[in-house]
Parts: sequence; C-alpha cells; structure tokens
Amino acid sequence: MSGAAQHWDEALAAGRLLLQRPVGGGPAVFPPREFAPGSGAALEWFEPSGRGTVYSVTWIQRRPPEAPHNVVLVDLAEGARLMGRVEGVGAEALHIGMAVQARIVPGSATEPPLLVFDPLPEDAC
Repeated sequence: MSGAAQHWDEALAAGRLLLQRPVGGGPAVFPPREFAPGSGAALEWFEPSGRGTVYSVTWIQRRPPEAPHNVVLVDLAEGARLMGRVEGVGAEALHIGMAVQARIVPGSATEPPLLVFDPLPEDAC
C-alpha cells in the first residue's frame, strides 16, 4: 500500500485522525485519495475536530455468547462521513442524530488501530 491510504494508516497507528480537503479550503474528503473528486484539485491533510452526528445505525447480532455490536455512519462537522462504532452505549440509547466524538483505539501486534466514537451530551454538536 502506498500514497494517501498509507498516510491514513500511518496516522491512525500514531493515534491521529487526519482527513483531506482541497488546498485552499472546502469540505473534507474521505476515503483518502490522491486528488479531489470531481475537480482533480490537490488535497491537503488536516486534523479534524472529530465531532460528529450519527447518520445511520445498525446492530449486528453475533453467535452467542458474543454480544451484538453496532455499526454507524457518522457525519463529521468538517463534512466527511465515516464508518465506525459507538462505544459505551446500548441499543436503547444509540440513535440517529446522536452527538459523538471520534477516538482511536491503539492497535496491537495482530490488530490494526481502530476508529471508534464516544457519545457526547446531546447539545454538543
């Protein structure tokens, strides 16, 4: 792997959330790429706030005794939509429109780092 995808992976491994946007401004671009979609403009990396709002949610039921887990799409304040999971919240509390904050769970020798989201107070976003 090389280029933008490698830069993304290396940033996550270092505990940093980085996104891209067109040089000079504009909405965030995700997934990582070499040029801006549509225009082909140059992209720059930046560190977003990590704050966002749950756009979509589903629960995955695993084979017992494993507990179910959620998968969410989150619209970040900077304009990108990312997939992850919201930790520390049950099915009864997780909902579309919930305010969340991105966090990176460090990887291990066998697992890559993971982008997750934590719930925020409802008036946070």
